[in-house]
Amino acid sequence: NTAMAAQMTDAHRRFLQVLMSHGIMEGSEARKLHRRCCEIHKVYYAHDKLDDFISTINSHLQPLFMQIRKGMSEGDGRAHYALVNLAETEVTKMASDYTENELELFRKTMDLIILSENGFASSTDILNLADQLKTKKMKKKEAEQVLKVFVEDKWLSERNGEYTLHTRCIIEMEQYILSNYQDVARKCNICHSLAIQ
Repeated sequence: NTAMAAQMTDAHRRFLQVLMSHGIMEGSEARKLHRRCCEIHKVYYAHDKLDDFISTINSHLQPLFMQIRKGMSEGDGRAHYALVNLAETEVTKMASDYTENELELFRKTMDLIILSENGFASSTDILNLADQLKTKKMKKKEAEQVLKVFVEDKWLSERNGEYTLHTRCIIEMEQYILSNYQDVARKCNICHSLAIQ
């Protein structure tokens, strides 16, 4: 009975709550969580039905303009799940968390990363942008702090002083990136996720 299948249970609700608190989750974590939620709430668990379980949640999130989306990490090709707000574009989601000049620094960093050859921007190049901000210039020390926060909040990833967009950022901002960087943004032919690196 399909009507039954689409029912939101406490297992679905718990899954959603945990995912919301994480923002993004690696595929294997999501599968473990799926199982745990079903066990705790004594809901029938089918190990290969995570995507169905998620689409049930998504059908209930639809009126709220929210959606759990699946994307691939460019680093290791693993699946990730992120909760995305469809009603908000890119930076509006971030706007509640960051000041105007922090957002400007993020957008300029995004430019550097997306327009670069390899999908990375060096901290030196990013910090050089800090005193060119139109909204309000930032001292290097301040900018370093802000970059740290972008990494903690999973908008950027950092490796040896080189920054790239975090998988969460790519999943959440895919539409924004495709429409704002039409000439350079490409989707991967294999997984159809946005390719930055």
